[in-house]
Amino acid sequence: MFRIILLFITTLLSVQCQSQTETEEEKKVRQEQIIQEYVYDCADKINYFLMMKEYQACLDAGIKKDSTIAYLWQQKAMPYFKVKKYEVGMEYIDKAVKCDAKRYLPYRAFIKCVFAKTYKAAIKDFEECIANWGDSYEMDHTYSFYIGLSYLQLNEFKKAENYFKQTIEKQKAMFKEAHHLDLFYYAITKYEQENYDDAVKIFDEVLNQYPEFSDAIYYKALCFYKLNKRVDEYQNLISQAEEFAKRGYTINEDNAVYEQYPYQVKWKK
Repeated sequence: MFRIILLFITTLLSVQCQSQTETEEEKKVRQEQIIQEYVYDCADKINYFLMMKEYQACLDAGIKKDSTIAYLWQQKAMPYFKVKKYEVGMEYIDKAVKCDAKRYLPYRAFIKCVFAKTYKAAIKDFEECIANWGDSYEMDHTYSFYIGLSYLQLNEFKKAENYFKQTIEKQKAMFKEAHHLDLFYYAITKYEQENYDDAVKIFDEVLNQYPEFSDAIYYKALCFYKLNKRVDEYQNLISQAEEFAKRGYTINEDNAVYEQYPYQVKWKK
């Protein structure tokens, strides 16, 4: 008799648990409703530069409803990176990665490379991304691009060259043309290794795509200076680079408004 009662209670509890368990579709709908209410209808309507506390309160209320929504953690982190509070933001982006590594591990690696400038940590994250999902894209560039950029900033120029060469070959195979910024940094690796003639050739390829690119013109001029030839052209190029820079023709990545990119020339006002 006791066994029958115990079996009945166990079955009843099982049924109750199953009825309380939502399907994946139900979970998706519920989480989208939370995002709509606390991100789009709340946080997005607040200027976090002026009202960070109120902005974060919206997201905290959403997280209280469901702390497993990675996008809420990423939205908490994002404005801190833009105001250069990297360690604060990193605590939140780490939580986003725990909730959804495939989406936010590449983003965290990008933040480490371009914003926080913790290059060894960025390389580690991007290598994990490549191992798990292949050499995909984050913010319009391959994971290999960012690894190359990180090695460039660590003065490991040959490693950087190899990664930029790899991503350029991949792009040319797919699109017949590589992104001008990939080519720019590839040329920089040649410049840093004193292969000035090779660097000039690559800078010319960059300038075929983006003729007003002031930073490429500047480093091409430096190559001429280092080669101790074409002095007149060197001086003309420096003047041209400065003029284009004043007109805003520089690295045009979306996040360049928040962070100066490596080798981006800072002109005196």
